[in-house]
Amino acid sequence: MTSTFKIGGAIEVNRLGFGAMQITGRGVWGPPRDRAEAIRVLKRLPELGVNFIDTADSYGPDVSEQLIREALHPYKGLSIATKAGFTRSGPDMWHINCRPDHLIASAKKSLQQLGLEQIPLWQLHRIDSRVPRAEQFGAVKQLLDDGLIAHAGQSEVSVADIKAASAVFPVATVQNSYNLADRHSDDVVDYCASNGIGFIPYYPLGGDGELMRAGGTLDKLARARGARPGQVALAWLLKRSPTMLPIPGTSKVVHLEENVAAAAIALTDEEFAALDRKRR
Repeated sequence: MTSTFKIGGAIEVNRLGFGAMQITGRGVWGPPRDRAEAIRVLKRLPELGVNFIDTADSYGPDVSEQLIREALHPYKGLSIATKAGFTRSGPDMWHINCRPDHLIASAKKSLQQLGLEQIPLWQLHRIDSRVPRAEQFGAVKQLLDDGLIAHAGQSEVSVADIKAASAVFPVATVQNSYNLADRHSDDVVDYCASNGIGFIPYYPLGGDGELMRAGGTLDKLARARGARPGQVALAWLLKRSPTMLPIPGTSKVVHLEENVAAAAIALTDEEFAALDRKRR
């Protein structure tokens, strides 16, 4: 397993984690098509050295948290992170709701569903433009002050958003869309690295264009390494920043094992630069 990072300077996790969105049904709605395989995926995580799991109350909704508890409680050696700020009305339908009462109620529900006395890391899933930021950030601070959560993070935010939230509560992690082809959060990655904030890239294996096509730069490097392109893409993320915490998700054990194997790939500076130049 790859190197570690301490979330909030306290919770040490291996830097290749698992995103538990895909263990739900199509459109991140309802139970998984193959429930037994989803449970096998979760049970395989600690065996592979994965000790950081990211989920959200909106995945299912509730399904992901419930399956995690069923498969892994009491989480010996594992750190579970969850998020709140969305409500759901159907497959692929997401509605932002970050009213303080909703956030606090959601955190309390997650505690029950995960079977925890305190959530190690709880993240604001989005910033709600309809609710004053002071109220949203104040709710996060209340959760911290009340001891319901140990550390707090944000999702899909700018550097300015991080600084604004940091004036109210310590920001332990940031979770933005980021991968080898999607670099819109480069400045956020660098800010997090400079300030000891964990950066959790969701869609870590996303991408398009020349870089990702068969015969492209990534594919050629993967072939030379005897690896899969996705494994090299994850290795690139791990080398990009010491506070990077990729969370590739899957509903299949074989894909999980393939993803985790990426932690053993140490790109050279030349390989990293070759991929970086092609994107830029």
